[in-house]
Amino acid sequence: MSQLQIKDLKASVDGVEILKGLNLEVPFGEVHAIMGPNGSGKSTLCHVLTGKEVYEVSGSMMLAGEELADTPVEDRARKGLLQGFQYPVVIPGVGLRSFVEEALDAKGVPSGEASTIIIEQAARFHVTEFLDRALNDELSGGERKRSEMFQLAALSPSLVLLDEIDSGLDIDAVRDVAEAVEELRSPDVGILIITHYSRILGHMNIDKVHIMIDGAIVDSGGPELADELEDGGYDDVRERLGLVKAPAAAGSIFGGGI
Repeated sequence: MSQLQIKDLKASVDGVEILKGLNLEVPFGEVHAIMGPNGSGKSTLCHVLTGKEVYEVSGSMMLAGEELADTPVEDRARKGLLQGFQYPVVIPGVGLRSFVEEALDAKGVPSGEASTIIIEQAARFHVTEFLDRALNDELSGGERKRSEMFQLAALSPSLVLLDEIDSGLDIDAVRDVAEAVEELRSPDVGILIITHYSRILGHMNIDKVHIMIDGAIVDSGGPELADELEDGGYDDVRERLGLVKAPAAAGSIFGGGI
């Protein structure tokens, strides 16, 4: 059984169809990557999986054998569906330790056990010195991403969605974040990375790469597929698969990519 299994997923907003019959499987213990041009629907896929309510959705989304459709956002999180963001939010006045304690309390983890988890995972992801500082405040881009990996690990995820976590990072920070993602790998966890570039994938043991164009997965393969994409671009993929290039997207209702 796969940790994530999506079948014929369609999503639209204000009558505009964005996901167009998408199919995808991410097995337990594997790290998969989705690459695609702007406007292909990558961010929409994250929004739909995590339960953003503005979309009209049809099709099936199974997490560890349980259907996610009509499941509230908070229940999806309690099931272990967690997302890492492109730009982690700074929250002055809220300490990192307190933030994770509250999240573990919401999951029903006893306070003593929560303290042990926080200490162990903070050491594992090298963020112990940040525990009593405001969440993401005065941290570099790479430090914020490491802090986020720590938060995800502490909450015992079952499926991790990482949306362009390499954005705005220098070469060393990309390597550090890739190592932190590899630390999240577990036989009980599926990891899905969404990225525009192959550079972060070169520092990881990626199990499968998927190419997403115009709201659907159009090709899948091993890590070499990312290298081919880097060499030839999406136009080569369209030509090879006989796909017509869609008009440029106008952007999303959230002010970024769709």
